[in-house]
Amino acid sequence: MENQQIQRLLAKREPYNWEDLQLIMETLLGPEGCPWDKEQTHASLRRYLLEECYEVIDAIDEGNMPSLKDELGDVLFQVVFHSEIAKEKGAFQIDDVVDNLCRKMIRRHPHVFGDSRAMDTDGVWTNWEQIKAKEKEEGINGAKPTATISVSPQLPAVLYAQKIQEKAARVGFDWDNREDVWQQLDSELAELRAAKTPEAEQEEVGDVLFTVINLARFYGVDSESALRGSAKKFLSRFAYMEERLQAEEREWQDCSLAELNAWWAEAKKQEKICK
Repeated sequence: MENQQIQRLLAKREPYNWEDLQLIMETLLGPEGCPWDKEQTHASLRRYLLEECYEVIDAIDEGNMPSLKDELGDVLFQVVFHSEIAKEKGAFQIDDVVDNLCRKMIRRHPHVFGDSRAMDTDGVWTNWEQIKAKEKEEGINGAKPTATISVSPQLPAVLYAQKIQEKAARVGFDWDNREDVWQQLDSELAELRAAKTPEAEQEEVGDVLFTVINLARFYGVDSESALRGSAKKFLSRFAYMEERLQAEEREWQDCSLAELNAWWAEAKKQEKICK
């Protein structure tokens, strides 16, 4: 980027816009840009895109709008970063990403932009999956024909299992009701208790978890969010116990299990009071 453009960016008083963001990215990867940025590849940036997405989720869970605005910006920057790398390789650029996205959204919402009709959310999902399947058959955007259940194995395990179950349910392979899932869970727990080897125990634990995720779906609960919430709740209660230890100038090994359980109960009681 020419020095004149850099000076314009630095002197700007009104809000920055999309064109400014593109200029910043081009500068970072330009001849006089950032050495670290210029070393990055699509592969090396994978972890950062994933981390930024999780930080967006944290901001949503906390209901922190200033943080959400900031974290969404970080995700957007990753999109622009990948697009600029692809542009340098002659593959595509950010305008192509936007064009492709717009065309896909129009194509996958015929009930809004076309003559098709979807009276409810289930109808929307059915249309969506049918359209995606057709895209794969026709090789649109490099899509390859796959089995009906196509889920990225890079997803976190809970979300991976949840999406597999949802896709199976949409083609009719599902339990009739939650009581059937409860019976399956009882069966899986019995198999876990009967497991005799580490390998069998691992397999049966996986089956129990998979069934619990299925049960959560029947209760209309998002398993990923539910588990994350429980983990945060555990950390909050554990922090309360640590505060009690520090207040009494004691160590964990100095306390009996009964004392620790009592503090845990106090932490739970404090939660209810705060609610």
